[in-house]
Amino acid sequence: MQRQLCVLLFVVGAVPVIGSAADTIPPIPRVLPPEGLEIPADVRTRLETRLAATKRRLDRVNDDKLKPDVEVFTKAVELALVHREFYVEKDFAKADWALDEANKRLDLLAEGKSPWTTATGTVVRGYRSSIDGSAQPYGMVIPDRPNTWYPLYVWLHGRGDKSTDLHFLYERATRPGQIAPSDAIVVHPFGRHCVGWKHAGEIDVLEAVESVKKRYTVIKDRVVLIGFSMGGAGAWHIGAHYTDNWIAVSPGAGFVDVARYQKITPDKYPAQYVQKLWGLYDVPDYVRNLFNTTVIAYSGELDKQREAAVIMEEAFQSEGRTLTHLIGPGVEHKYEPKTLEELLQKLHGVVENPPQNEPDEIHLQTRTLRYPRIKWVEAMGLEEHWKDSRIDAKRSSQRVDLRTKNITSVRLLTSPEWAEFDYFIDGQSVGKRPSKPALVRSSGFAPPPRAIMSSPGLVKEGGRWRWYSLEGETALEGKKTATRQGPIDDAFLASFIVVSPTGKSLNPAFQQWCDAELQHFRDRWKALMRADLPEIDDVNFDLERHRVRSVILWGDADSNAAIKKLQSLLPVKFNANTWSFGGRSYDGNKLVPSLIYPSGYHHFERPDYVVLNSGLTFREGHDRTNSQQNPKLPDWAIIDITQPPDAFTPGRIHDADFFDEQWQLKRQPKGP
Repeated sequence: MQRQLCVLLFVVGAVPVIGSAADTIPPIPRVLPPEGLEIPADVRTRLETRLAATKRRLDRVNDDKLKPDVEVFTKAVELALVHREFYVEKDFAKADWALDEANKRLDLLAEGKSPWTTATGTVVRGYRSSIDGSAQPYGMVIPDRPNTWYPLYVWLHGRGDKSTDLHFLYERATRPGQIAPSDAIVVHPFGRHCVGWKHAGEIDVLEAVESVKKRYTVIKDRVVLIGFSMGGAGAWHIGAHYTDNWIAVSPGAGFVDVARYQKITPDKYPAQYVQKLWGLYDVPDYVRNLFNTTVIAYSGELDKQREAAVIMEEAFQSEGRTLTHLIGPGVEHKYEPKTLEELLQKLHGVVENPPQNEPDEIHLQTRTLRYPRIKWVEAMGLEEHWKDSRIDAKRSSQRVDLRTKNITSVRLLTSPEWAEFDYFIDGQSVGKRPSKPALVRSSGFAPPPRAIMSSPGLVKEGGRWRWYSLEGETALEGKKTATRQGPIDDAFLASFIVVSPTGKSLNPAFQQWCDAELQHFRDRWKALMRADLPEIDDVNFDLERHRVRSVILWGDADSNAAIKKLQSLLPVKFNANTWSFGGRSYDGNKLVPSLIYPSGYHHFERPDYVVLNSGLTFREGHDRTNSQQNPKLPDWAIIDITQPPDAFTPGRIHDADFFDEQWQLKRQPKGP
């Protein structure tokens, strides 16, 4: 199968202006994190001096595995100083505490020691994010019984606008939290602070869990996911999207959708493509996945957010199932002590009696190949994205039966002993699986990536199913497949690098917009995603050397050498002051194309994206509620930037849509 690099394009223009972009495009007020106290000059000087000295010491540490355990402290102080994340006077002391902790660990590393790696009780650790290379923190509660194998409880915290890295670290180092069973290790992921456990936040949960599994004696198939409020919303969606990872899921309160939670009536619905994109995170659209694990929901009797579990009760009932839902009598937005005790007892019972690792029955439900797999069943192709898609698989005796909906390709990640089974799909007999199945890596994110050396696949052509092997296979060529399906924001769920321009565009309005939006992306990633934007200029960028999943290009063919090099591979063509797309030409000073598209490169080990002139498509105006922190643009869009960027859009959306399953236009774009 051809492996391609996906290219996401955002080419822009704005109204003609004089002066810098900062003079003409109003700054967008930051929502997260909120700005705190003015830092006294002497305090700032002291902390900056100490921080610089500590970072110099940290630079000399060569142990990449333990370096993040120190770096999370220095990063926390740096971000607190940059964004003024001090909200009461005593918060300044937390920064000194963090630098003290960093220096203690540096002293110990200099002696060849790292006692915090074997400590019990509350412990703060860090890991290196695969997305942007940043050090991200997590807290742990470890029982005082060494050399014991433990189940793992993953606790997702609630929303705290002011609970940034510094405050998270301090709390996790000093408090065990409400969920701390004596017979289990508990991990508290940070999840990029306050993004509703979506986007980089959801990947951080998975990577924190993998870090714990590598470092501690965790029983890897006995991991419980639990959270409350925003953490409950995270438990619902991460539980439904990554069901393989959890022996039990216990969401408390939270939200599970956009429209009902926000009370949006049909007369106030946004554009159709935004409604479709709700299907990325709306949990009822993935309810059947939850049938593959144990789900125990909790709500306070008087809690307004009880509605989340009610919606999921309805979703379970619509599929002939019943949701276990514990109600805390007489309480609002909190755990009732006796009901919490009952909940933990039920979870303990599940952990003590785990199900089989390779179950006989699987239910997969999705709307996108971003979330393609449950256990041994993986969707490799859809008839159409953003529609309800299902695979129900069952093994009985020497037979495997599959039923599908909106599916064109399936891969079976089964054990070798399943080779002699008879297979049926949608009532059609396809016999036994081929003797030379596809030798490929499993897609989707379930770190570490599963190396499936025997992964047979089925593809539907002309209404009939057949087995396929990727050797010489063309059936999946050029189509949307798992890990290469869009939309724009998908590029920021795995490793990426921003390639900034060193030249200038022939369109001055475009140049000003580009300068402003690139700086906006830098600032937003640092504030919201808690890390520096990985960046390099176009002169120093090398496609083969910088092996990342996504390349984020800013500028146009005149200003960015990398864009000029890739232009022949793109459906957008630049010509002087205009650009063309779908047979139409557009004024580069007024309208901007944005798209994600496979480019034809074969350099990387997996399908990749390139993004041009776009960061995250949800913006500051969506940060006031986590339920709105969803993608706001589909596979392609044309932006009219005679309307300046604001807290909701990068300009007026002139036109936008999804590509079809062959990465082709479904229709002609709207003319200028």
